[in-house]
Amino acid sequence: MVSGNVHSIESFGTVDGPGIRFVVFVQGCLLRCKYCHNVDTREIGTGKPVAVEDIMKELKDYLPFIQSSGGGITVSGGEPLLQMPFLTELFKACKKIGVHTAIDTSGGCYVDADFFHKAFDELAKYTDLVLLDLKEINNDKHRWLTGLPNTNILAFARLLAKKKIPVWIRHVLVPGITDSEDDLVKLGEFISTLDNVQRVEILPYHKMGIYKWEALGLNYELKRVEPPSQEEILRACNLLKKNVDHSLVAVPE
Repeated sequence: MVSGNVHSIESFGTVDGPGIRFVVFVQGCLLRCKYCHNVDTREIGTGKPVAVEDIMKELKDYLPFIQSSGGGITVSGGEPLLQMPFLTELFKACKKIGVHTAIDTSGGCYVDADFFHKAFDELAKYTDLVLLDLKEINNDKHRWLTGLPNTNILAFARLLAKKKIPVWIRHVLVPGITDSEDDLVKLGEFISTLDNVQRVEILPYHKMGIYKWEALGLNYELKRVEPPSQEEILRACNLLKKNVDHSLVAVPE
């Protein structure tokens, strides 16, 4: 019986892929993003062990809503790719009953090593969509923002393109940090090299996760940063559109 370290489950997610999504938040992440709104999912090796069979039993209760909306299951986190054997068995079970599968990942645990490629090659067979967070195209800024360079993350994006796995690119717009004109143009240039991108989303920075930082006794460094205005969001979209097909860039309402 294969199980994963799970933080929580959301039965009616609407922002993590197409349609209504059954969202499994797994525990554990290597990145240390300064704006993380799921900071309670960082610690590796904790969480509740949940068997694939138990997740499938719960998912089936919502199957009519999921399928009628064109939805599916999304595994988020935390970082799902830290638990690839679990994801593979879960997605295998989902494909047996015709459920669309998606991974919400930062790609932050990707390494150019045989063991990763073998595990991901198997997982990729059962993966319909990857929601890939590209947090910052400038490597130095990325290291400051997340604690790690973006080299492997960009390499993972190229790997997904090579495998022709459909991707939604997501970029959190943090005023004064991830919104520079030069970086957004370069991000668009990078995205334009990938031929598997179906959608590019600008996600406005928010403060809704601060209470989690405070509850854990952690210092939230971005307290004085305010969410972007609609004008700032549209500006970012327009900068991406200099290099990305206009129809792919999702403009928030």
